[in-house]
Amino acid sequence: MKKKITAVLAAAIAATAVGATVSAATVYSPDTLKKLGSFLLGKDTAEESMDVNSDKTIDIFDMVEMRKAASSTSGEFTSSVIAPTEKNVNYINRNAVIDGVTWLVQSGAAVEFNITSAKSASVVIKGDNAINNGDNYRPRYAVIVDDKIILDECLSKKEKAVELFSGDTPRNATVKVIHLSEANNGPIGISAINVVSDAASPVTPTPEKELHIEFVGDSITCAYGVEGKDQYEGFKTSTENFMKSYAYLTAQKLGAEYSTACYSGYGAVSAYSGDGNRNTSGLIGSCYNNIGNTDGYNIPWSHSDHPVDVVVVNIGTNDHTYVSKDYDKRGPEFTEAYVELLASIHKAQPKAYIVCTVGTMGCAEMYPYIEEAIKQFKTETDIGDRIISYLSATQDMNNDGLGSDWHPTYATQQRSAAVLTDKICRLIGRESDQVGLDVSADAEYKAVLNESSGANAATYFSDYDRSFWVNVVTGGSKAEDVQSVLSPISLKKNGKYKLSFKATAPEGSKLPVQVRSKDGSAVYYDGFFTSNGEKTPFEAEFSADSDDASAEFSISFGGKDYSSVTIYELKLIKTA
Repeated sequence: MKKKITAVLAAAIAATAVGATVSAATVYSPDTLKKLGSFLLGKDTAEESMDVNSDKTIDIFDMVEMRKAASSTSGEFTSSVIAPTEKNVNYINRNAVIDGVTWLVQSGAAVEFNITSAKSASVVIKGDNAINNGDNYRPRYAVIVDDKIILDECLSKKEKAVELFSGDTPRNATVKVIHLSEANNGPIGISAINVVSDAASPVTPTPEKELHIEFVGDSITCAYGVEGKDQYEGFKTSTENFMKSYAYLTAQKLGAEYSTACYSGYGAVSAYSGDGNRNTSGLIGSCYNNIGNTDGYNIPWSHSDHPVDVVVVNIGTNDHTYVSKDYDKRGPEFTEAYVELLASIHKAQPKAYIVCTVGTMGCAEMYPYIEEAIKQFKTETDIGDRIISYLSATQDMNNDGLGSDWHPTYATQQRSAAVLTDKICRLIGRESDQVGLDVSADAEYKAVLNESSGANAATYFSDYDRSFWVNVVTGGSKAEDVQSVLSPISLKKNGKYKLSFKATAPEGSKLPVQVRSKDGSAVYYDGFFTSNGEKTPFEAEFSADSDDASAEFSISFGGKDYSSVTIYELKLIKTA
């Protein structure tokens, strides 16, 4: 019988791994622990020895008992050198093991492990020839102990020992070493974990998570320039931080494992082109099936050994530099290449859902070609409704700023993660908490006029800044006779929300603002906007006391002839 570990049970296992110090007759190796974890996730076969508590059922309780035994202590402290193999650590992402060194190749590639009852511990970091790159191009990594970053640097040495902790009192810890920059600029190696411990198994892999997401993308996925000071700063690995990528943030929000195949400048039909001619030096399809794309790491990746549940494809931004020079001819070329990419992904991961997106850095013109590619792909395969697409909102440079070379900031990456998390939840049938999501993003504006009172107005909506202009000719007799309304908006019971917008209205005017049910019977927010002139900002927070899938925002400004009100950049973010 195969059983899956829920998030709650996985947390219980993790707690046991770092907190138990019980004696046991049998000592279990990290490899045995890993095999039991794989069985519980439905990825391996059962063995009789896995029934640790002898109740004739192999389940989560056997894992708890096995971890207790593995973390048993003797009181005699000895030094051990532990190899960072898959038996001892949890491999996250596409890693290459070469001559005893585990190389973290891709953006976000990592190893994670638990240390039990140790007085000291260190990890040995290795560098390859990438350490000889210029100062702005050396690989960046971080070492994290119990969720605290103890080291974040660009590697400049062939070998370096990093102390994790030391002291007279033994302690437990969870450690992660993660590659923050991208594969294009070289990997980070780990050759050994040194511990002084009295535990039977001092180093064990962290439990594998149930959900696994793969991200196929370009510089946006790599988090290129996410820590850059502005759009005029050039590329540096020191400002590229995968832990601030929408990909990493989405995986964190969903409690998922992740893997990546992402490279700055890459596309489906053309890499970034400075002159408008096709650039075939960086095509994602040519390296999707490899661990990396550089000499020594362009090793075949075993998709069958690393099945994923969802693949996110964020490709098309660089293709735009080629396709935009002749949409009629080159658009279909992109569609054809995109279909081929989808076919490669589906062949590698036949059971996975696929989510396709583009648009964070503009290039919305590419989206119809992606839709066409999906349409063609669905006719050629049995994927059915397991593939979806959406147009990502363009980065809000006025409010969120810009990173290096006009790339997304951390704020933009966070917004992208909130949207993608919600899309994945809907696709796989999991309830979304919507935290961080602009729940008004898909709503539409309209003017509501009480024509019986003589209200009359003209309207205009601009996609560029999501502004809605209402020019009142006759305003009726009271404020409610002319309203700008945005709907439908989905609210969750007990959800907390932050409403923000800018508005231009006659200076000094005090206009009623509401968030309410469609029929007006429930009012979730009730207040006033006071205009100080051009683009006066407004913010308010409120809670919803019931679920409402069709709520609406309104601002009222009737009762006055020959006036106008414009709403800009309205957002309604779920904060909790």
